[in-house]
Amino acid sequence: MRGVYGNIDGKDIRIIHPKNQRFEMEGFKIWITHIGGYPGHYSPEIRKEISVNPPDIFICGHSHILKIITDKNLNNMICINPGAAGNHGFHQVKTLVKFDLLNKKIENMKVIELGKRG
Repeated sequence: MRGVYGNIDGKDIRIIHPKNQRFEMEGFKIWITHIGGYPGHYSPEIRKEISVNPPDIFICGHSHILKIITDKNLNNMICINPGAAGNHGFHQVKTLVKFDLLNKKIENMKVIELGKRG
């Protein structure tokens, strides 16, 4: 499992997980961060680095809005925001995104609903 801390996480989580994770797995370059944005709306902190060194898969959250989109301007980078799996925020349904990576292929991608928030 890989994770990053979010804006409401305390020291206990920040000690375990970094702000950003960049790594390679099954032929993919992957970047996970909390506040990242999406095509055309990347956060200022992310925008420069992502245009110079885009990953194949970019995973971020913060907005609590489930979104899976391809950035056609950055070599069809796949951008995934899994929504929100916790009880804090304005989302109505808790969600996550699950997928398998195997030999430079993404398979079995699905959204999993975890029930109502709260």
